[in-house]
Amino acid sequence: MAWAIRITDEARRDYGKIEGSIRKQVLAGILKVSKAPLPSPNGYGKPLGNKNRNNLTGFFKIKYRGIGIRVVYTLVVDKMVMNIVVISQRDDNFCYELAAKLYDKYGDDIFNDRFEDFYE
Repeated sequence: MAWAIRITDEARRDYGKIEGSIRKQVLAGILKVSKAPLPSPNGYGKPLGNKNRNNLTGFFKIKYRGIGIRVVYTLVVDKMVMNIVVISQRDDNFCYELAAKLYDKYGDDIFNDRFEDFYE
């Protein structure tokens, strides 16, 4: 059973700026990971931890090789919700800096079920 997918306003805007065929690949990856977003051995999640002096513990990433996209998300485990925080065509440093800024903006709400549904 797939987890519910929610998205921040910032990630939704960035997603809308991505070219159509790339957007389909990003959506397919998000849908795939939403079936098992926790870390291995049972899931696809890749925990972030500390990245470039930013504490991103509790954040996970999807990295799309070949198209240069990064998706950063958090989980609300008890409600089976996956919050898409960042969708970025930029390098890791930019992506993780943006995730840290959004964590500062939303605080611990970034780990709660408070964002809009994500639908194409």
